[in-house]
Amino acid sequence: QVKLVNSGGGLVQTGGSLRLSCAASGRTFSSCALGWFRQAPGKERELVAAISRSGGVTYHADSVKGRFTISRENGANTVYLQMNSLKPEYTAVYYCAAALTQDPWYSRTYYTEPYEYHYWGQGTQVTVSS
Repeated sequence: QVKLVNSGGGLVQTGGSLRLSCAASGRTFSSCALGWFRQAPGKERELVAAISRSGGVTYHADSVKGRFTISRENGANTVYLQMNSLKPEYTAVYYCAAALTQDPWYSRTYYTEPYEYHYWGQGTQVTVSS
């Protein structure tokens, strides 16, 4: 079992930065591939970034590539999303998620669909003002 707790959201002006954190409890954090999703009002939940078990492989959606960076610190059971050069269209609730996997530590696997994730954080609001 993995419990995820999001933090770090807030209100920021266009062009500003935020760093989201997601702290996990449980002993299986390192057995999980991880992801950050977001959901804006009236829209479906979409993948923003994903990272493999070891952190060696990452994926960033085209809409955030070059602006956002996902990373993980397995020793601290934490995954991060560094968000720079923020735009108003990035306003949404951001969720971290964990996908328990049997793949080996060095696997390059990450997951892109919400149904592939087993555990979810409570979400944190990010609002970018123009």
